[in-house]
Amino acid sequence: MRREPAKERSIPKLVGADFELGNFILGVERSGGSGPEAARLLLAEIEGIPARNPAFRGRQAWLRGPYAFDPQDSGRKFLASNGGCAYIDLDHLELCIPEVTSAFDHAAASAAMLRIARGAQARANARLPDGQKLQVLINNSDGRSNSYGSHLNFLVSRAAHDDILERRPHHLHLLATHQLSSLVYSGQGKVGAENGRPEVGYQLSQRADFFEALLGPQTTYRRPIVNSRDETHCGSSDVLARLHVIFFDQTLCPGAGVLKVGAMQLVLAMLEAEDVPAKVAIDDPVAAAVAWSHDPTLRAAVRLVDGGSATAIEVQQRILEAALRHRDTHGFETVPRADEILSLWADTLEKLAARDLDALAGRLDWVLKLRILERALAQRPDLDWRAPELRYLDQLYASLDPEEGLFWPHLERGLVEPWVDDGAISRFEHEPPDDTRAWTRAMLLRRLEPREIERVDWDHLWIEAPETLQRFEVRLDDPLGFTREQTASLFGSAASERSMHENP
Repeated sequence: MRREPAKERSIPKLVGADFELGNFILGVERSGGSGPEAARLLLAEIEGIPARNPAFRGRQAWLRGPYAFDPQDSGRKFLASNGGCAYIDLDHLELCIPEVTSAFDHAAASAAMLRIARGAQARANARLPDGQKLQVLINNSDGRSNSYGSHLNFLVSRAAHDDILERRPHHLHLLATHQLSSLVYSGQGKVGAENGRPEVGYQLSQRADFFEALLGPQTTYRRPIVNSRDETHCGSSDVLARLHVIFFDQTLCPGAGVLKVGAMQLVLAMLEAEDVPAKVAIDDPVAAAVAWSHDPTLRAAVRLVDGGSATAIEVQQRILEAALRHRDTHGFETVPRADEILSLWADTLEKLAARDLDALAGRLDWVLKLRILERALAQRPDLDWRAPELRYLDQLYASLDPEEGLFWPHLERGLVEPWVDDGAISRFEHEPPDDTRAWTRAMLLRRLEPREIERVDWDHLWIEAPETLQRFEVRLDDPLGFTREQTASLFGSAASERSMHENP
């Protein structure tokens, strides 16, 4: 069978994200909890176009979309403001950023979606009766052995995707090893253990306790470190593929967000080029997730396939060294601002290796949260890591409410490293990225009347003109196409000016 040359396999590492929020209503008692009600109230306050227009119900036999309806998802809305979307997933509000090409834009777009959710939270709370308050948490674990996802999605070549998941086990193991060892900078931090794991006072990751397999398509049970779900959102492309990544925590520090996404982009570029440092494979990946996450001293070593052992930092250093060699020999043309990501990666690992955590408190969530909790313990000698008060503060760190969340005062006081500026975040609240198909999606949603849109998905819009009953299918198969440069002229000067200067 003929294989594509490596150069033909190089695809810009476009990235998307979908993350669930913890939501409930204080002052409301329900037999199944208040999560479903809270999620509905939040989604109702987010302005968007329904993915399926109920006005067309019963008249959609002509639609032949590639995706089956998933009953655990409901109420999906696409946002004309920025091309992203919001919906309810298993009683959690879930936010999806518009597709972006850089790790820095990912961090900005994620923060923008949180601002949109914060506005919805404020409006929903204004409607609630006295004694009730809707709470939103930007985390991945409720402390009762329930975990909810923070997923990333990367555009890769179909050949590289199949190598990772179907053909080349050393490709799979490099990806798994990188994800696992990246806990040292990608974790949000958590008090205690869950899912039957050994007791621990504090650990690096919210999600690590919940991984029970190396590979699989499932996301809500027996969670795999590497997810094999194959939904391209690129039409029926046999060239492009979407790698669905469910391993990471949701982070609030911009530096952690840039690094977890940017380093993944670099590793995927290496895999596409078939430049794979195979000697860093972990012997037991599931056990490594727990061992490394449960050790905030960063000294835990796990067995490697070659018979040696290494800490997470040592494994990351080996992968970074391979990435630096790749830059010097091949370059990273498909990863925007690759040199900045490499510098951030190297500096972070150097400080972690020196155990200089104070220097990383403004960059990494697990370190910032640890310092906050350690101060609480110092002020209350009667408390230890098993105290309910510590678990409460753990949850409060990630509260979306700026008056309650423990993260936000550190951000406001300049104690968090500003890897993305406020202007970039504000722009993604109101505008789509210029360099992906999200721009055209947003412009179509703005230009069309809601009653004209029969259905919208990431790569399709189905439109019916009510007056003539003419039906159209708009295909947005290329995530890197339909950019502002390519399609702005189709919408006329008024649409372009509105996109540049006005909030929708």
